[in-house]
Amino acid sequence: MAAEEGLLLNISEDWTPPGSGQAERKKFPGCSRARQRRGTPKQTKGTKRKFQGASEGPPPKQKNEISLPPANVKEIERNVRGKTEGLISSKKNPAVNTNDGQVERPFIKTSSLFKNNPEIPEIHRAMVKQIREKVFTSDSFHELGLHPHLISTISTVLKMSSMTSVQKQSIPSLLEGRDVLVRSQTGSGKTLAYCIPVVQSLQAMKSRIQRSDGPYALVLVPTRELALQSFDTIQKLLKPFNWIVPGVLMGGEKRKSEKARLRKGINILISTPGRLVDHIKSTKNIHFSRIQWLIIDEADRILDLGFEKDITVILNAINSQCENRQNVLLSATLTEGVTRLADISLHNPISISVSDETCEQAIKVFKAAREAGHLHTSAEPDGFAVPEKLQQHVTLVPSKLKLVTLAAFLLGRCEFEKKQKLIVFFSSCELVEFYYHLFLQTLLGNSKAPASGQSPSASSRLKFLRLHGNMEQEERTTVFQEFSQSKSGILLCTDVAARGLDLPQVTWIVQYNAPSSPAEYIHRIGRTARIGCHGSSLLILAPSEAEYVNSLASHKINVSEIKMEDILSVLAMDDRFKARQWGHKKSRSVGPQEIRERATVLQTAFEDYVHASAERVSWAKKALQSFIRAYATYPKDLKHIFHVRSLHLGHVAKSFGLRDAPHNLNASSGNKRKSKLKRPDLHKKTQSKHCLAEILRSEYSSGMEAGDAKVKKKNKHGKPSNHTLQS
Repeated sequence: MAAEEGLLLNISEDWTPPGSGQAERKKFPGCSRARQRRGTPKQTKGTKRKFQGASEGPPPKQKNEISLPPANVKEIERNVRGKTEGLISSKKNPAVNTNDGQVERPFIKTSSLFKNNPEIPEIHRAMVKQIREKVFTSDSFHELGLHPHLISTISTVLKMSSMTSVQKQSIPSLLEGRDVLVRSQTGSGKTLAYCIPVVQSLQAMKSRIQRSDGPYALVLVPTRELALQSFDTIQKLLKPFNWIVPGVLMGGEKRKSEKARLRKGINILISTPGRLVDHIKSTKNIHFSRIQWLIIDEADRILDLGFEKDITVILNAINSQCENRQNVLLSATLTEGVTRLADISLHNPISISVSDETCEQAIKVFKAAREAGHLHTSAEPDGFAVPEKLQQHVTLVPSKLKLVTLAAFLLGRCEFEKKQKLIVFFSSCELVEFYYHLFLQTLLGNSKAPASGQSPSASSRLKFLRLHGNMEQEERTTVFQEFSQSKSGILLCTDVAARGLDLPQVTWIVQYNAPSSPAEYIHRIGRTARIGCHGSSLLILAPSEAEYVNSLASHKINVSEIKMEDILSVLAMDDRFKARQWGHKKSRSVGPQEIRERATVLQTAFEDYVHASAERVSWAKKALQSFIRAYATYPKDLKHIFHVRSLHLGHVAKSFGLRDAPHNLNASSGNKRKSKLKRPDLHKKTQSKHCLAEILRSEYSSGMEAGDAKVKKKNKHGKPSNHTLQS
């Protein structure tokens, strides 16, 4: 027992099963780690001889390794083994008879979470003055001279009495018939800024609009969810004017039914660009001879995904039939592409910007730089406007601990706080599907039966939903509406939900994978703190990605740090991760070692679920591969921060519930044919721009491509299909 009493134990270290004898441990120091890495049980003498000749030893200790105070070895073993068995539903392991005749549970491999992690650097950032926009004004809609029924609808149906700043500046200019370029923060009321003038002008026409006249207004939006949201807003405004018919065209629906609606007549048409181009080319009864309004919402998002050609096709089709119309461009960020689109579509526009920097000045800078040939398509403004009541946070987490840190954060917000509504952003559809099913089976599966001391109502607050481009349109619509109407829950999604969506009462935005640009960061966090409400955001970065904070600061974005230990400390409040107490011993005070032990229990539960079958292991590997592929697509100006060579594959594998780094990411675990055992060259230069454009475009496609049926076909078992990543 002298060896055990003098041992400094970290809970993340590998341990030796009881009953194995002291002599063997003294004779072969460090062999337990090698055994566990090979997955070989410690049973026979032949096994001893095999490891006796092995040259592989334990990994060298690093300076930043976290050591823990001495603890009882057997107690830690019992705690970790006992808790992991009860966290997830799995097959019971048979009992093992030891040398002294006692029956004990078999050896369970635990995870080394707190060893050999990179040192977490201090975040040194210069405080910058963020651009703030005043959301509401004291002016009322009554001052605009609108139709009384329209004012009543805004007040009673939309529950709005005073205008926002962007509405105050935009609506009068639009009612005068001017072309307008609007730049305003996300969540500032831009949708109503153009919807109200459109409805007001159409209902006031001398000759009453007939449904068979066709479209008088065309609204282009980048995503299907935003199309549905805009359609819903216009529907509410048109309640007193039922002779004006709105309609929506988007991917995921049958072209035949959309043709029937076009044949009957749509006066206000909301559409995604790809779907509208498809109808322009294939539907004869669509015409734009009476178009009076052309609105392009989220113009920067439409353009930066490569839809500029589609916009050109649409503009040419409209110009060939009707040149006299009113044009509106709206965007939360002003890019070179938006400026170019404004040049070809707007006539003597009024530029509106609510932030400290005026839109006219920004346009002049972009035009001058483009004429001089010094502006690239990736150019971005120096600063972005953020909601005034939004608190932004960042946390630095080693790759090994990203999964348990995310889980602890979600548990802390939803189980122990009331009315929490969170959105978690991932970089690909595979990641959304993987973590959705992982959390359902591990976190939600046991919350139905709360442990003693935990309130029964806490379990009902933990509700997971998912949203990404590989889902069927009917399911996407259902999820979007369910999350919009719910008062709490967690939505795991890709950037398909990052633009323009108005999801009420969202309290937290979590970015598990860092966005590819500060502009995308602004759009993600814009899903909370909308229309003057309070909200918070959390960006999770690896220690090697800490420089990204300075990149945000260069665009006048301030973030405050939250320590990883503070997030993990919430596990002390959850009895499911409590150390097993034997007899009637009182629980000891929760300290750093107890927190690490509970984090290890949670991580081991994730790993046990993933390794329960070869199919799940293969699934986790494909999700990991999707993450690496997305990681390789960061733009050139961020490559020094996000580079695949900076990833530790073994540590990253831990965040997918894998115990070891996969040797072959291309081959599934069940396929042993040597012809497919080829290790991917992660450092090989790919066809980045063309490949990335095709990947991203598919998320917002028209839904009519030949490969859509295959991409959107769901697995029979409800698991995600193994197709190319989409962001």
